Amino acid sequence: MSLPTTALPFHKRFALPALAGVSLAMGSLAQAAEPLPAPIQALADQGMEIHGQFEAPGGMRGFGASTQGREMAIYLTPDGEHAVLGTLMDGEGANLTEPQLDEHVRAPLEAQTWQALEDSHWIQDGERDAPHVIYTFTDANCPYCQQFWEQTRPWVDAGKVQLRHIMVGILQPDSPGKAAALLGADDPAHALHEHSEMGKSIQASAQPRVIEEQVYANNQLFEELGLYATPTSAFQRRNENGTLRIDRVQGVPSEERLVEMMGGASPQSE
Repeated sequence: MSLPTTALPFHKRFALPALAGVSLAMGSLAQAAEPLPAPIQALADQGMEIHGQFEAPGGMRGFGASTQGREMAIYLTPDGEHAVLGTLMDGEGANLTEPQLDEHVRAPLEAQTWQALEDSHWIQDGERDAPHVIYTFTDANCPYCQQFWEQTRPWVDAGKVQLRHIMVGILQPDSPGKAAALLGADDPAHALHEHSEMGKSIQASAQPRVIEEQVYANNQLFEELGLYATPTSAFQRRNENGTLRIDRVQGVPSEERLVEMMGGASPQSE
């Protein structure tokens, strides 16, 4: 199904459940050259992903981890013989675990999510050197995808934003065929433009197996990220400490959220 509007950040509430199906090998210390302490390795052997290591008070060592979409911190006792899972608080009641999870679990997982989006099969909409890139899951039968297309024209046409439409087929029986027809077109960007702006609706058609597999892979990514509506869009923002993080917008954004997504006010208003 498609939805008119919902806006949620990728980080915290979204990132970990959504990333549970994405390969985490790049960020897993369990596969690093240096062996993990025995209690941490035991947890890794039980299926827990170990993402990062950090210093902890009291002579302990901290490890950022996740399992089944849940993020957590593991604290190794100074003797290296025991591991404690939980939240560490100081004498003033401050949560010492939350910042470590943000740095050592959420940030690397989001980096892998962004790479997965880059590696998906998408159609470029906008200038190649546009300073702001947004990935958006698009179904050719989605009226809200059409509405989002129209919303974004001022930024795309001005060369400010490049949309990368990850074509999925989820809404109607002919959605996969339409997605394949767009991806397999001689000029996919032109075909998508005609479908979305010129009113020349694409027709499902048989495509080479490699193209059909691209649609299947996009559908799998959509599912692995825990998504259920089109359009769902992802863009990077820089947080207070200067690191890049991911935000998502599910459905058609509000005017305020649209400006935030696009990285600034509409060029038409400048």
